[in-house]
Amino acid sequence: MQQPYDLVLQGGDVVDGTGAPRRRADVGVRDGRIAGIGDLAAEPAARRLDVTGLVVAPGFIDSHAHDDRAVLDMPDMLPKVSQGVTTVVNGNCGISLAPLRGGESLVPPLNLLGRGNAYGSFAEYRQAIDATAPAVNVAAMVGHSTLRVMRMGDVTRAATAAEIDAMRDDVEQALNDGALGVSTGTFYPPAAAAPEAEIIAVCEPMSRLGGIYATHMRDEGDRVMDAIEESLRIGAALNVPVVISHHKLVGKHNHGRSVQTLARIGDAARGQSVCLDCYPYDASSTILRPERVEICDRTMITWSEPHPEAAGRYLEDLAQEWGCGAREAAERLLPAGAVYFIMDDGDVRRILQYPDTMIGSDGLSSEGRPHPRLWGTFPRVLGHYGRGLGLFPLENAVYRMTGLTAARLGLRDRGRVDVGCHADLAVFDPDTIIDKATFDSPTEACAGMRHVFVAGVATWQDGAATGARPGRYITDRPAASLRA
Repeated sequence: MQQPYDLVLQGGDVVDGTGAPRRRADVGVRDGRIAGIGDLAAEPAARRLDVTGLVVAPGFIDSHAHDDRAVLDMPDMLPKVSQGVTTVVNGNCGISLAPLRGGESLVPPLNLLGRGNAYGSFAEYRQAIDATAPAVNVAAMVGHSTLRVMRMGDVTRAATAAEIDAMRDDVEQALNDGALGVSTGTFYPPAAAAPEAEIIAVCEPMSRLGGIYATHMRDEGDRVMDAIEESLRIGAALNVPVVISHHKLVGKHNHGRSVQTLARIGDAARGQSVCLDCYPYDASSTILRPERVEICDRTMITWSEPHPEAAGRYLEDLAQEWGCGAREAAERLLPAGAVYFIMDDGDVRRILQYPDTMIGSDGLSSEGRPHPRLWGTFPRVLGHYGRGLGLFPLENAVYRMTGLTAARLGLRDRGRVDVGCHADLAVFDPDTIIDKATFDSPTEACAGMRHVFVAGVATWQDGAATGARPGRYITDRPAASLRA
């Protein structure tokens, strides 16, 4: 006699994460895995949930998260579970919580991780996640900027041979401890002085042990093509998959150049594994850099240590109140974070439609006034860009946040509704799913997300978190010598 299902989702429309057309089917879950798909009306089950009229999809994978500390300090992960996210990928932009010495000064942009414990090894960080048991699964990379801060006294120069050896050993140990790969943030000061050869040398263990190379490139404006070429060369030298993080074109004179950048990335993809991720907004968010405000339409402050009251205020208004220019006002606010209205929606749409674009929020949970992408990325893709603007059918939108991401990042048995896969599932109303978070009210949960399950355990139900925390650390990654 067949063992009863723990849960049957009955009568829903399955969008399986592959891009295939939706189909009406029941989904049965047993022991944290999908155990049956089809007509399960007559099958024994401990619990049945009528999801007629709703979509049953794989749980969304946030390919570009900065939840490194949030999964430990805010393990209910409300900003993510409320929008259907079941797995977050941390350690992006060269920034990771490990390996760092206790008491290490978190220079920008490492300070985006917020205040709290440091972890001397990747194994310690992984153990902390498993001990905490957050509501989402976690995969994580080791950050190159973190390694530089850990191993170099002066990060404004290239690393010495001895420092490179130490960082290379750190990477090898992190990979052995379950890291997904290595990320760089050569846009930021701790890594801006790192030459291409240093990055290749530090990342060398991935050539043997596998992993991904994800990069916040040196430039996303005037020199974006040079930055893409460098990223491609590094990936080719290491023979590992490249992920171009939060691809965008900044500055009005660069708007429209996504035609050029995507053509180059697509050409390169014929000879090496390369993809990208994107968030569905025309404003970015990171540390406040005074030189950057001069090329923005508007700049909104998200946090400021000397002026915490400035959170949520526009820099231009503050400058007027203080009787100074925008750049001087920015300097007064440091250290601080900001939202930069610096992109063009035409580029955002084009990048979202590129065949190998994954969806990643790039959300910063440590900010006092976060960018709405933290709470709204995935329903915004589904509701605004998919259903509203018709950029792509629902099945394709779901693929970009599930099956594509799992395949590109080597996350086994995830990102699909298929027998044997982990029962990480998002159940939503396709007619009402939409983001509610805005720049004025950035912490609003989306509409239309009905149920979210991680390993078959409900984390979100009927508009509220359940309090369950079934997530775990994921050690999967692409194998060595993966080609496109």
